[in-house]
Amino acid sequence: MSKIKSAFENGKAFIAFITCGDPDLETTAAAIRAAVENGADLIELGIPFSDPTAEGPVIQAANLRALKGGVTTDKIFSFVKELRKDIKVPMVFMTYANVVFSYGAKRFLSACREAEMDGLILPDLPFEEKEEFLPVCHEYGVDLISLIAPTSANRIARIAKEAEGFLYIVSSLGVTGMRSEIKTDLKAIVQVVRQNSHIPCAIGFGISTPEQAKKMADISDGAIVGSAIIKLLEKYGKDAPGYIGEYVKSMKDAL
Repeated sequence: MSKIKSAFENGKAFIAFITCGDPDLETTAAAIRAAVENGADLIELGIPFSDPTAEGPVIQAANLRALKGGVTTDKIFSFVKELRKDIKVPMVFMTYANVVFSYGAKRFLSACREAEMDGLILPDLPFEEKEEFLPVCHEYGVDLISLIAPTSANRIARIAKEAEGFLYIVSSLGVTGMRSEIKTDLKAIVQVVRQNSHIPCAIGFGISTPEQAKKMADISDGAIVGSAIIKLLEKYGKDAPGYIGEYVKSMKDAL
């Protein structure tokens, strides 16, 4: 059983997404520490991929910067092991099925356990095909986190029933990125989730302001923010961690 549940035990959870290696792993480590010190309850670590289909331009660019900088999956595993010496909040990887597949699912999940990673999010893995990775995830004690999108409709109940770790509710159609407003009827989605599962659910995609975060956390158990944090890394580079700390504090305070 992973530690993910503990992220939701201090009220509403703030989940911060950070791409590993953008602009370098040293900055990634400082950004994670700043986020955790300022109240992030769970860290979602992106393993860069050359074709990140769920990402908008901001996170796509972060993936390319990280890959250009020479980051590899092996380096990320060593990096997380080091990070785990002082970072105790739950952490999950967000990457693509191809990354796990080409690394070898068993080898990848075994490395996840060694690095004390709690969960894995694969946005391009259809719910119906999760059996490809689920048994290996269970073998190594890593939660395979399901996503529910506005298009999941009559599959929401089924996805919720089989969910583990936490449920990632996608706020809007399309790719990740900051949005001025979120129009999906998320209350209705969360209601179906609640009727079918006791697993916490958090909403992501498009959240960038404290007001949006509060609105999303009022409906669900937490808010997930990626692009707004990555924008700070893009703008300030190695100096970004200080700004990320301030940003995370403002978001957590709003929750």
